[in-house]
Amino acid sequence: MENQISKKTRLLIATPLYPPEIGGPAAYVKFLEENLPKDQFDIEVIQFADVKHLPYIIRHAVFFWKIFRRAKYADIVYALDPLGVGLPAGIAAKLRSKKFLLRIAGDRAWETAQQKFGSTESLDTFSVSRAYALPIRVLKFGQTLCAKMAIKIIVPGEYLSGIVANWGIKTEKIVSIYNAFVPVSVPEEKSQLRETLELSGTVLLSAGRMVVWKGFETLIRMMPEVLGKIENAKLYIAGEGPDEDRLKKIASELGLEGKVVFLGALSKEDVSRYLKAADIFILNTFYEGFSHQLLEAMSAGTPVVSTVSGGNPELIENEKEGLLVPYDNRQGLFRAIFRLANEEGLASRFSKEAKEKSLRFSAERAIREFAQEVKNI
Repeated sequence: MENQISKKTRLLIATPLYPPEIGGPAAYVKFLEENLPKDQFDIEVIQFADVKHLPYIIRHAVFFWKIFRRAKYADIVYALDPLGVGLPAGIAAKLRSKKFLLRIAGDRAWETAQQKFGSTESLDTFSVSRAYALPIRVLKFGQTLCAKMAIKIIVPGEYLSGIVANWGIKTEKIVSIYNAFVPVSVPEEKSQLRETLELSGTVLLSAGRMVVWKGFETLIRMMPEVLGKIENAKLYIAGEGPDEDRLKKIASELGLEGKVVFLGALSKEDVSRYLKAADIFILNTFYEGFSHQLLEAMSAGTPVVSTVSGGNPELIENEKEGLLVPYDNRQGLFRAIFRLANEEGLASRFSKEAKEKSLRFSAERAIREFAQEVKNI
């Protein structure tokens, strides 16, 4: 028995979010806890939520101390973010002479530049540029420093592999492992869902955090044009965020009450219900690493219109599993919506192909690839 236990990999995970908190890291760490083989891994999780009540700098110092104490008993320290938890975890691992593994699922510096400093650059351009305000340079430096401390970096897709490489990180230590996708089961038929949710006409659905790069404003502003050709169309938007009030004001100014419906923050189960009930799912995004929303729509059999941005082409091949257009291209978005609403057989063909492709992103595959990479460190 002791011999069997000694063969286990002791994994200490530092996470910025943990259930019931909502977000990618929370879902990911729970997935690892539930699916990594118990005979191969011992997992301990350190949550940043435990120190959030403390003042800004102090919380990071206390979080570092928590990691440092527990790292003594770990083989690998695994951080799920390169800044808030990554830097304290990386330093603690180094001081304890432990292997440091890092997961990068986005670029916090880019998001901050977009939201607080009015940047309009794509992530591709941002990732190689250095001409930014001091706070953004500090964030970029912090991310890169953390990435350089890691013995291996896991990213969810080839697109983010390239972004992290642009930071000056050696490509041989960047590993792409697609996130596992476990669709929510929705037993009701589409017609039943539409009746329950009080949906009618051509239902267009978009979902995500209400931030500038998700492109909701363009979807709202193009609705008068859509209604000119598809009279019974309605746009439903699920989500919340800093842009919510501004977007609601735009819809009101355009007289789109009842034609643009804000659903607010929904549970994963309710988002899945709306997805299955919708006629078209639209994701007009400037950036997407690995979109679970696209996979949800593909799995639900709802035809997709999205952008060629980020990792979207890794999920959807244009004219095969859906339609891809340039970001914020109103004409391209309108043509795609009109085609799916009117071209006979197109939506059903895309739905069939998309459903089949979504099956590739299984939990078994994700766990197998992750376990193999960890064992090889």
